[in-house]
Amino acid sequence: MKKCFLLIIYLIGNISIANCSDIISITYNTQLEQLSFAVNNLKEQLFYKGKQLRINEFKSSSGEKDILIITKGDIQNPFDTMVAETDFEGLKSEGYRFKRVNNSHTLLVLASDEKGSAYGVLELKEHLELNPNLKEIKDKVVNPAFEYRIVKYNLPWSPYRSNPATEIHTHISRDIAFWEKFLDMMVENRLNVLSLWNNHPFPFMIIAENYPKASPFSEDEMEEWKTFWKTLFRMAKLRGIQTFIVNWNIVVSPEFAEAYGVNEYNDLSDVVKKYTKESVTQMINEYEDLTGIGVTLADWMGNFGEKEMTPQKREDWIEETIVAGMKEANRPVKFIHRSVLAGDPIAMRELIDRAGLEEPALVEIKFNWSHGHSTPKLAITHDYHSGELDDRFWNPIPENYRIQWMIRNEDFFILRWAQPDFIRAHINENAKEYVNGYFIGSEGYIPAMDYSHKPSPIKTWQYAFEKQWMFYKTWGRLLYQPDTPDSYFIHQFELRYGEGKGAPLLEASKLASNMPLRLASFYRSTWDYTLYSEGFIEAEPSSKTEWFDRSSPFISIDQLINHETLDPDMISIVDYSKKTMNKEKIGSDQITPLALAELSENDSKRALELIGPLYSQTNEYSGALESELDDISTWSYLGIYFADKLRAGVALQDFRNTGDIEKKKLAIGLLEKCLEHWDQVIKYTKDRYNPTPHVSTQRYGENFTEFSWELLRPQVKRDIQIAKDSK
Repeated sequence: MKKCFLLIIYLIGNISIANCSDIISITYNTQLEQLSFAVNNLKEQLFYKGKQLRINEFKSSSGEKDILIITKGDIQNPFDTMVAETDFEGLKSEGYRFKRVNNSHTLLVLASDEKGSAYGVLELKEHLELNPNLKEIKDKVVNPAFEYRIVKYNLPWSPYRSNPATEIHTHISRDIAFWEKFLDMMVENRLNVLSLWNNHPFPFMIIAENYPKASPFSEDEMEEWKTFWKTLFRMAKLRGIQTFIVNWNIVVSPEFAEAYGVNEYNDLSDVVKKYTKESVTQMINEYEDLTGIGVTLADWMGNFGEKEMTPQKREDWIEETIVAGMKEANRPVKFIHRSVLAGDPIAMRELIDRAGLEEPALVEIKFNWSHGHSTPKLAITHDYHSGELDDRFWNPIPENYRIQWMIRNEDFFILRWAQPDFIRAHINENAKEYVNGYFIGSEGYIPAMDYSHKPSPIKTWQYAFEKQWMFYKTWGRLLYQPDTPDSYFIHQFELRYGEGKGAPLLEASKLASNMPLRLASFYRSTWDYTLYSEGFIEAEPSSKTEWFDRSSPFISIDQLINHETLDPDMISIVDYSKKTMNKEKIGSDQITPLALAELSENDSKRALELIGPLYSQTNEYSGALESELDDISTWSYLGIYFADKLRAGVALQDFRNTGDIEKKKLAIGLLEKCLEHWDQVIKYTKDRYNPTPHVSTQRYGENFTEFSWELLRPQVKRDIQIAKDSK
């Protein structure tokens, strides 16, 4: 008879598993759905490794167990004598503890709730990927750093940004097969909330009882929509993922506007208020697995002209519609209150006070506006007024809400990105008492169809989020556990691409991924169109300036010279040139354009050195490795381009200040080198990526309806002429 190894997982109140050399025994409460989902996931992995997972229900408590899973307070648990109350001390929601039982083979997994137990099982799965020996699992406690780890997903119907870059995702965003993979990715990466955003969700979810003409769908069509939503919300709940529907205000459907004689936007009439309130109630009642609802003081709450609403009137409208509708529903739900420029923290606090929520509200604040992938220092938010941050959102510390930083990504949609050191620094800088979560996501990008990549043998993934797998993995895992070491991410690379490749891939990814962070930190931007880092594009200026060139979205040398910085420690080119001309002292903690150029070039060249040897190994494993390497190369040459453009900007501005012709010659030479760097970017992208519809460039006419690096080459070359023409 083979000797068995016993592992017990104890979720405050439940016990699981026993293990032999070929058979692992797990014992847990099989009535817990989220936990059962995780166990079945483990069972599938073990099957492919030639092992069997034997599942025991609690009532079958006899015999040796490898793994015993117990959730605190589970009334089904017959193993109370094995675990003390003190074993659960210090465990937060979604946390877990691994503990050996009296030096036996049994491993307990203890958790305060079902989600914690499921996460414990997922870690067991990850351990077994690396090491098949359960005996080597050490006693430990794992707790989430943030309660809310949220994905922002913009829906392509009734979209905030209506354009080809949005519409192309409509079919996939209604495909349950897509959502199954997306939700599985979220669980794997410990992302625990899916927030779904569009202008006006109700016509796609309900036929309003008193306003049936609000929806364009027949009863049969609405049944199809309901099946989709219920399946999605159920799938998410099974995986321990909360779901929120978030809308903009004040909007109704075109059908509602026509049928009931109102405006589609900015209509403050009683009929729109009544319809909105009743729709909120009906939606909550009809979708029992929906976690909550969100609302934003946004563009269509009378921002302009005679209908402009004061912050207080905006909150009053939300109270009379969204909050009132929530109160009349047959169950409580959670509430997201998005904070934007149009709001006021005092009016918002008072609204949340009156809402009478059972759980603290979620207040989302954009970190550094629409460009969270910049400096980890909080420089601006969407509530930014008169050059100062409004700290009244968190001062004094709120009692009935907590803040979640929105890390909006409007800066890279095509190239892969992974910089765990940046995420760690961000968390270390901004994990305040009043913060309990993060949002990650975009407004102009939906991670569904990967329409940018050309069909190719190296395209081994189906969906866009699968190509950006390390973006979600680094953000999700570090928000859950900030001390997750680099060794974990190295191992994830090696699982995909083979032993020995993980360390150089991770280090090169880090170095190359600094490029967009540095550009966004140097080039101060606010809303969505003010920067697209991977394209070196500014489609709309942050403020009206004489130097802004409306003939092209490309950031010209003049724009780079004159633009202010976002990071307060950085010095703009125009200010740096003036200081050096006047021989002013520059602080030791300040980052000059030339110092930034040096950092960008050094990191980029080192990344290219690290991945050079890996190109000869791309045929051994997934063809996706070649695409990973090409993306790192692209970022690297963009980083070298940025470095020489910074140097050229300093030289050109010095010439303009002093008349030194040698400075002008230097600038021209550097910009000619920039064109060579850009040609390298084209080399690594032209054959892989299609010219891609992009939300921010379409206002520039027929020449800029799509984005590609090759299409911008004339603008890169134009910089040389700007320098030559300078006087």
